[in-house]
Amino acid sequence: MKKIYTLLLLGGFLALLAQPTAAQLYDVRDGTVSFERKEREALKVQVDGTAQWLRDYWQAWLKDTYNIRLKGDGTFGVGKKDLLVAKQTPVSSVSGKLIDLYASVVAPADTVAELAVWATLGGNSFMSATQTPSEYAAMRTMVQSFAAAARIKAYRDQIAEAEKQVKDVEKEREKLEKNIQNLQANTTSNLARIETLQKQNVENTLKARQDSVKLITNAQQLELRKLRLERRRDRLTTLERK
Repeated sequence: MKKIYTLLLLGGFLALLAQPTAAQLYDVRDGTVSFERKEREALKVQVDGTAQWLRDYWQAWLKDTYNIRLKGDGTFGVGKKDLLVAKQTPVSSVSGKLIDLYASVVAPADTVAELAVWATLGGNSFMSATQTPSEYAAMRTMVQSFAAAARIKAYRDQIAEAEKQVKDVEKEREKLEKNIQNLQANTTSNLARIETLQKQNVENTLKARQDSVKLITNAQQLELRKLRLERRRDRLTTLERK
């Protein structure tokens, strides 16, 4: 049991080590990607957000900043890649030549996505820190600019989501307060009705008792008057026989 507990602790510790720190997020670093059966040098950056969010913003940012339209479709998920490509596109800040720009997005964690960017000057001439240092450095600057924009975009989106959540909670609070007021008013009305009904019940009980006494008197009077009626009928019968 102790050994299992130790292994669980170790697993949790390793999982924490695998998570990117705040310093690692939005920091462009060198890496590699497997492309066309070879390892290619690539620039990588991790950001707050989902893979879909990163993919969409990378495409939008390139279009707005460099008028570059990427192509590529696929299904995202943790560990799954999707290739985005812009063939023979001008990027004057990176190179005076037309380049093939590639990018892929993965999701190493639920709330963290990673972008990898690499490029070729044509054919098999892939950019690298050693073979094309100036172009590679310029591409790093481009990716770092994107990372800075993505940080601001992520914060703005988070603020917008937080504001929405605040408004939703405020609406819920207002709804609950209104419900409480309505229930309290309804309760007050019901109590007033109950008090009125209780008074009415007391009056009804008293009236029923009074009517019960009158009913006894009424019964006595009824018997007496029936008796008088019977006597008068007997007298009339006697007179009619004479």
